[in-house]
Parts: sequence; C-alpha cells; structure tokens
Amino acid sequence: MRGLLSSKRCGDSSRNTPHRSSPRHVYDDLCDLLVIASEPAGICGAVLGELILLPMANRAFVAGASGVIGLPLCRLLVEDGWQVTGMTRSPEKVAVLHALGVLPVLVDVFDVEALQVAVGEAQPDVVVHQLTDLPDGLDPAQMQGATVRNARIREVGTRHLLDAALDARTRRLVAQSIAFAYAPQPLPYIEESALNVGAPGGAGISARAVASLERQVLEAPLEGIVLRFGRLYGPGTGFDAPIRGSPLHVEAAADATRRAMTRGSPGIYNIAEADGSVDSRKAARELRWDARFRCAGD
Repeated sequence: MRGLLSSKRCGDSSRNTPHRSSPRHVYDDLCDLLVIASEPAGICGAVLGELILLPMANRAFVAGASGVIGLPLCRLLVEDGWQVTGMTRSPEKVAVLHALGVLPVLVDVFDVEALQVAVGEAQPDVVVHQLTDLPDGLDPAQMQGATVRNARIREVGTRHLLDAALDARTRRLVAQSIAFAYAPQPLPYIEESALNVGAPGGAGISARAVASLERQVLEAPLEGIVLRFGRLYGPGTGFDAPIRGSPLHVEAAADATRRAMTRGSPGIYNIAEADGSVDSRKAARELRWDARFRCAGD
C-alpha cells in the first residue's frame, strides 16, 4: 500500500524521486509515509484530525524471482513485510510467484524497454539480481552452451538491469556472483583474492563474466553489493548434499541476500559454509549471516 494525499513532501532527500507522468507516481512523489487522519482515541491515542505518519513497506524488485534462490528469497521477503515485484521469463512460473504474494512481471532481461517499464513501475528501494541461465543439476552435456549464455547475462544483462535500476532511482542493488571463480592461490579465498580471468575454456569465460558483473555493480552510483555464493545444494539445485569446495545451502543463500538488502556496506561478500575453501567471516560480521540458516519447517 502506497502513501497518498500528503500536501507536503517528506524530508527524505536520499530517495531523489524523479517526477512521473501517471497519477499513481505523482502521489508517490509527494510522500513515502502513509498519512492517516485518525479518529478520537485512535492510533497512539491521537485526537481527531491529527496526522499520524507510519513508515511504508520497503519495495523490492527481484530479477530471477522464480529461480532456486529467487523463490525462497521471495518467501522470506513477503514474510518480512516487503512489497515484492518478481521478474521471470517463464510464463509457467507466474502463478507460482502470485501464490507467494509476489507481483509477477513476465520480462526478459534482454528486452530493455520492457525491463525499464517493469522496474520503473515497481519503484524499488532495492533491486536483486539473481539471473542465471543454467541447466538443471548443472548437466555436463548442456554446460558448454549454458556457460556462454550465462556469461552474456552477467555482462549484458547486468548492464540492462543496472540501467533500469538507476532510472528508477533505486537505492541499493544486490547481485549474485560465485565463490568458485578464484585463481589458484593459498586457501581460504578471501574477498580480495584474484579471480581466474586468465583461465582457458569455460572457466575463463565464467570468471571474466563474473569480473564484469562485479565491476559494473560496484562502480554504479548506488549501493552495490556482490554476494559470491558457494556451490549450491538443496531444493531445486539437483544436489541434496553439500558439494565439496565451498558448499552453500540454497536457503542460506536466500537469507544472505535478504540480509544484504538492508545491512552491510557496499562491496563483495563471500557466502559459503566453512570447509577451508572460502572465508565468509565478513558476511557473518557485517550481515550477521549464518550458513546454518534454513527456512521454517525444513
């Protein structure tokens, strides 16, 4: 629910909300707080006609909302009271997102005009980049083509999503990266460890695309956070047990993303279980993240 009908602007200059042409967006520009004219002995014991200012729900735009991380992330955000717009390119996932309490939008990240409209309509405080193009279970027979497609998403798709987020005056963007693109060096890998951009074949394609994604996010004029995820296991991943070398449960990845939307300074965070491969102490310290997190009922 958006705040409406305030006759003066609220004193939040940090959003720098641009002027919009539609009535809904004009109202949005006026105030980011809900203004309620209360009844006698109403909210907080207010008297008739007194204005009560209540904080608005945060708005999130999740690109890749129907993915293995996107779905549990959307559940967590809705439970936390976020207004969530979830982007998917799969028509069959629209009903799934709607059932979670998410506003679904059917958009391909390479359709620049549709993407800008979708993000602009959502007016998100935070954009989440969970876009990938990988086969189920990382099927080796399909990985060669998937590696190239996934690299294009990281390089070109990231640019499109960033442009749309900036046009919408988004405050923060949280992007998925990986914690297994490091160049060979002593373990454990830390956030400052070099990526393996000079590697041959698919490993090099992936590492260079990761470097491009991270550079774009961190250099953009917003609060950019990059989460380097370990090797995912859990529901929807095709792997039921931890994978050797920086494992990460998919629901713990979703929780890390949720935390990074409101916590932590801009920068890079390793997100993986402690098996000696990757050092994730920065995430534990700044995001208060715990790799043991699982969604309720699991």
